[in-house]
Amino acid sequence: MDFKEPLFYAKILLFGEYGIIKNSKALSIPYNSFKGVLKIGLELDDTNFIKSNQSLKDFHDYLSLKQTGQEVIVRFDLDSFSQDISRGLYFESTIPQGYGVGSSGALVAAIYERYAIDKIDISKELNKEVLLKLKHIFSYMESFFHGNSSGLDPLNSYLSLPILINSKDDVKTAGIPKQMQHNKSGVVFLIDSGLVGQTEPMVHLFMEKMKQEGFRNMLKNHFIKHTNNCVDDFLKGNVSSLFSNIKELSNLALCHFSPMIPSEFHKLWKKGIESNDYFLKLCGSGGGGYILGFAPDFEKAKQKLYPHKLELVYHF
Repeated sequence: MDFKEPLFYAKILLFGEYGIIKNSKALSIPYNSFKGVLKIGLELDDTNFIKSNQSLKDFHDYLSLKQTGQEVIVRFDLDSFSQDISRGLYFESTIPQGYGVGSSGALVAAIYERYAIDKIDISKELNKEVLLKLKHIFSYMESFFHGNSSGLDPLNSYLSLPILINSKDDVKTAGIPKQMQHNKSGVVFLIDSGLVGQTEPMVHLFMEKMKQEGFRNMLKNHFIKHTNNCVDDFLKGNVSSLFSNIKELSNLALCHFSPMIPSEFHKLWKKGIESNDYFLKLCGSGGGGYILGFAPDFEKAKQKLYPHKLELVYHF
């Protein structure tokens, strides 16, 4: 049987980390430097194959249990899924796991594309209702990996389009500013922390912090405010205001989300805020993986952050 599957790409959540849990705006974009695809047939002694194949077995079992519940929001051809697993199904991916760029989201999108019954037709108009339904389905699926999922990562990977969330009930595709061919206005970049992060314990830590009134007030009155401003500024191309709001977000993260920031980056984080040469943000839930950065001048940021290697994501 021919087994040619589409590629699914990584994503980067530019704005909305943690705030999205409390209904802030969020903006997520595809990141085509990393991708994954379902394949069949690899040597059984390959470690990555064995790990991926076993993970798919576990995911199949999880979806099977979900299919027996009273509220089934999506059905799968579980027989075909099981047969393909026994034939050597695996997810060949360059998306690093635990790095905040949507490795599980791409896998979820791939499984939905191949095995979902009565898939939603995205060739028609992608209206709010369609996007919300897809997001709900992907949240339902990706909960296997994180215990709790917004569904945004798989949605971004599945559509391979920028996604704007204005609120939990208002989701749309977004037209982001055209990439510039120089680095004089601003850049988005990634830094590899060298550590693997885990989403579930970081989200648990956040929910524990939410029990504190002071933290809740900070999130509502400051963090979400600047997150929403960043989304609006980025989409409108208001670069000066954007950097002002990113600086505030970076400072709030250092003050209130420091356990999510690898300790060896605390000084670099602070230096960026003090110098205005760059600003660092959490990439996803944090705790390791990639750190997201914004800078008005990429070359200066590279000098200031040396010897860390910066991966350019976007010119604006």
